Amino acid sequence: MHIPDGFINPSVCVAGYAVTGGMTWYCLHKINKDKNPQAKIPKAALLTVAFFVVNLINIPIPPSSLHFVLNGLMGVVLGYYAFPAILIALFFQGVMFQHGGISTLGVNGIIMGFPALLAYYIFRLRYQVKIEEPKRTKIFAFLAGAGGVMIAATIFSVVVITTIPGDINAEMERNAIYAALAVYTIPAVLEGIFTMMLVSFLDRVKPELLENR
Repeated sequence: MHIPDGFINPSVCVAGYAVTGGMTWYCLHKINKDKNPQAKIPKAALLTVAFFVVNLINIPIPPSSLHFVLNGLMGVVLGYYAFPAILIALFFQGVMFQHGGISTLGVNGIIMGFPALLAYYIFRLRYQVKIEEPKRTKIFAFLAGAGGVMIAATIFSVVVITTIPGDINAEMERNAIYAALAVYTIPAVLEGIFTMMLVSFLDRVKPELLENR
């Protein structure tokens, strides 16, 4: 779900940087309201490294390839720290391994980071549902983990479909993207289960590690 350099036109890249810049400012503004923003930096750094590594492992499944994302998990655990953490990881992936790109960093930040924020809000919804614990934590952790992947895959698909170059068979390209989107339900479910298991464990032994604001 990384868009490489040269794949989309410059105007879309500029718009991506503008939106990502605004979202970064918003997240940093929220982080600065925390009583002790520095206290969560080690946790954010650890998950940034995990995101960086996991995103580089591709599993070839025609017509595309899949990789675990972890953006939903990052949203649940990091809250507003998730977006800048993901952006930093994407930058180093582009610079060190040409995974994604620099011109498309803004767009890729939206694709990966925005769903992480949505996952954070999804997880917070558990307080508004009258279901006994720990069942509701498990349910919303699963929805956040799976939702982060599927929302990212959907945004990626929309961006690619709406920017297909004129010299490419548009219908064939769209069909391939739709097929890849359908296949992404598999890692979405797996990440939902993984997020649910990890969050349930943390909720029992170290609940302060979860982002509950």
